[in-house]
Amino acid sequence: MRKLAIVLMLMTGAGLAQAAETEAALDRVRIDLDNTASLQRGAGLFVNYCLSCHSAQAMRYNRMGRDLGITDALLKSNVLWASDKVGDRMTVTMPAGKAEQWFGVAPPDLSTIARLRKPEWLYTYLRSFYVDEQAPTGWNNAVFQNVAMPNVLHELQGVQRPALDEAGKVAGLELAQPGTLSSSEFDAAMRDLTAFLVYLSEPAKLERYGIGFWVLAFLVVLAVLSYLLKKEYWRDVH
Repeated sequence: MRKLAIVLMLMTGAGLAQAAETEAALDRVRIDLDNTASLQRGAGLFVNYCLSCHSAQAMRYNRMGRDLGITDALLKSNVLWASDKVGDRMTVTMPAGKAEQWFGVAPPDLSTIARLRKPEWLYTYLRSFYVDEQAPTGWNNAVFQNVAMPNVLHELQGVQRPALDEAGKVAGLELAQPGTLSSSEFDAAMRDLTAFLVYLSEPAKLERYGIGFWVLAFLVVLAVLSYLLKKEYWRDVH
């Protein structure tokens, strides 16, 4: 709970209205960490749209490349925007002081964001930005009201506007201006990005999945051998 409170405070600007989570329903999302192509697409989205502001200092480029099947050559030509060496951590070049001046707070590191947030929350949040002329950035979010983050994905998604209920609260979002992706394509892209954030928060999970198959196979073989051994021991008893 202490870590969650720290993240919430980091996402709130000193001169902004306090951000607050809403009770918006979260959309279900299926995360498949065995889908390497999905994780690669999510990594591309993260590098191109998130890494300019948010760091992931717990991850090194070459570790990500090794896990996701991306060669060092591809990393150097397509990924290393804020670094020179594939062994470097995934940091940002934006000065923290400038970020705080522009957004009210320095954007938090995303290395473990999927441990603090459920995948369903991240998936819904990424798709719930809408235009808000009253907000300092011109954007708001139906899942996290008054969030300091602007909608950096609006070119892909398009521009959404809120549908308000009788009390003036956001009851839904309507697409007012289409983006370069269709709604289904954007949803798929955000599923890939969410999957990458889940991987980023616990890279060792991929190794555990691989080891888990062999452990289960060993246990099956052991169970069969134990059963046969038990029958052999008890054969003369009966």
